[in-house]
Amino acid sequence: MNRRRFLKDTAGALAGGAALGGPVSAQPPVQQPDAESLTTDRCGADCMVDVIKAIGLEYICANPGSSFRGLHEAIVNYGGNTKPELITCCHEESSVAMAHGFAKIDGKPIGVMAHGTVGLQHAAMAIYNAYCDRVPVYIIVGNTLDATERRPGVEWAHSVQDASSLVRDFSKWDDTPVSLDHFAESAVRAYKIAMTAPMGPVLLVADSDLQERPLAADFKLRIPKLTLSAPPQGDSAAITDVARMLVAAENPVIVADRCARTPAGLTSLVELAETLQAAVVDQGGRMNFPSRHPLNQSSSSRAAIGAADVILGLELTDFWGTVNTFRDQLQRSSRSVLKSGAKTIAISTRDLGIKANYQEFQRYPELDLAVTGDAEATLPSLVEAVKRLVTADRRRALDARGKKLADASRASLERSRADAAYAWDASPVTTARLSMEMWEAIKNEDWSLVSYLNPVSGWPMRLWTFDKHYQFIGGSGGAGVGYGAPASLGAALANKPHGRLTVTIQPDGDLMYAPGILWTAAHHHIPLLSVMHNNRGYHQELMHLQRMANRHNRGVDRAHIGTTIDNPNIDYAKVAQGMGVYAEGPI
Repeated sequence: MNRRRFLKDTAGALAGGAALGGPVSAQPPVQQPDAESLTTDRCGADCMVDVIKAIGLEYICANPGSSFRGLHEAIVNYGGNTKPELITCCHEESSVAMAHGFAKIDGKPIGVMAHGTVGLQHAAMAIYNAYCDRVPVYIIVGNTLDATERRPGVEWAHSVQDASSLVRDFSKWDDTPVSLDHFAESAVRAYKIAMTAPMGPVLLVADSDLQERPLAADFKLRIPKLTLSAPPQGDSAAITDVARMLVAAENPVIVADRCARTPAGLTSLVELAETLQAAVVDQGGRMNFPSRHPLNQSSSSRAAIGAADVILGLELTDFWGTVNTFRDQLQRSSRSVLKSGAKTIAISTRDLGIKANYQEFQRYPELDLAVTGDAEATLPSLVEAVKRLVTADRRRALDARGKKLADASRASLERSRADAAYAWDASPVTTARLSMEMWEAIKNEDWSLVSYLNPVSGWPMRLWTFDKHYQFIGGSGGAGVGYGAPASLGAALANKPHGRLTVTIQPDGDLMYAPGILWTAAHHHIPLLSVMHNNRGYHQELMHLQRMANRHNRGVDRAHIGTTIDNPNIDYAKVAQGMGVYAEGPI
């Protein structure tokens, strides 16, 4: 006998059944319980679970909170804890970052539940990261809006008039449903908006009273059909102009940042580059282009861009920064790296998602041609337009250019290997050797590297062979520290059904923002190989402090104060073991 049947038999609770897609009942969706009633078989949260299942959220990451206790209980009992399955996190920031990492592997969002005012405050930085990274995350926030329904004490401190206002400046859409039919419609709308380019995080506020109030016995919820929007493509006439400029160029360079949302984007970019025999610079917001492709000039990006006569930017975060240098000195200055007469072209949805308050949109780039459209969706039409314009004579010239680029790519790889050999036997181990030792261990596996590469000077992308879309997922977007460990675990969760070996090079300072994520990995049996990059400090900030000290003629001998993580040194192996994770080291 299950719990609900037991309660029904012993307390005479209300009975009823839910139906998906049926007509909305003329009866009120909720029924006021008798003052003496203690139990009910059906509540509003059961309908919310039906909606969540209908839109296809496979997981919901959450740290438990009373404002969504009704929905939590309905997920694990009424919904059977299956699609969605609850993933227990030790911090809301980790919940959102897990969903962030999952979406970049799987291509679709999973859910997050956050508790009232304090839970959403915890989640805010990770939501900002997802917003900056253009990643869909689906967040449900519990709240008790009706003041007469709040329990005395803490529930007042955890309730708010407008819950979403805290993160509205850096989320894509939000709503506060006041009925179950409203919740169903807004939940479907939220998913559609999150998945429409430019993608981003969305929020629904689930009122606690709406979750917990009993349903009328004959209430049937209608869930609207989910229809996703096709991504917008660039204007056909503008794409013809882009093709003409690229085919006529003597030295075109394609720069890609968040271009390849899916494997199809990578394939299309390879086809465009090979058709043009054009240099490609992958800025690493996504896995855009194979690292060992002979047209890949990412390791010499500044030289390639400086020599270009036409530059095509695909979903660039910072086009201005791509074509300018900036000197961080007492008097800051900048200068263009473009050669005289060079033309700049952008294909991007970035202008469709700009807001005002948070300034992540970067400096305004002066472009010769700006095409609004999803770059991945636009690439096939651009490839066809280019093919139509390439004559036999032009093909011979393009092939000759391609051979020169292939030679440059091979030379760049040899330089990187020579640079990596420098101080090979040094102690502490260099980041180049760390990267190569990892490569030797995983290169014959079906692997996925899910950490950002800046902390290790980009060595994996310079030395490894990346040729599959899931082998790299880019960075955090907003550079908010604490993203790395939980996002890596979210990516590992998405990789798990495919049997992939998920690996991450985990910075020490980043892990200490969210060490509880190790427990989540052990508890939910999510396979992830983390190699600690333990430099015992916040070294980027250390270098900033050194720069300030030098600028003020004060020396750098005290720059370690407030920037190092030592005295005592953290034993990360013991930290992991204490969370139930197998660990070795320090090595």
